Amino acid sequence: MTPDKILVIVVGLVAIVFVYWFFMNKKDKKAVAVSGSIDIKVEGGYNPEVISVPVGKTTTLNFTRTDPTGCLEEVVFGDFNIRKILPLNQKVFIQITPNKIGEFTYSCGMNMYHGKIIVE
Repeated sequence: MTPDKILVIVVGLVAIVFVYWFFMNKKDKKAVAVSGSIDIKVEGGYNPEVISVPVGKTTTLNFTRTDPTGCLEEVVFGDFNIRKILPLNQKVFIQITPNKIGEFTYSCGMNMYHGKIIVE
């Protein structure tokens, strides 16, 4: 085997390992338990990204966007029919009262950044 073929095989194997590590090795984030209200920082995504709330109880989500990215200027809760604009460096309060157990996602206006609400 010539050196150029060996190099191509090695580079290909490294690329396969990198793709597997990058896309398949993502671990589920641990849910933050919430009772009453929680502050969610919007900067390169949502932090915390996964929260756990009790069924039938009103929970206030306090979003503060510090990231000037245009995509993050809106948050959408499709399951709750809520769509709110998040002005830069201002706290926006969103109240939800989930009536059934399950997992509900929310996202930015372009559906690029995601968060999850686990209702227990």
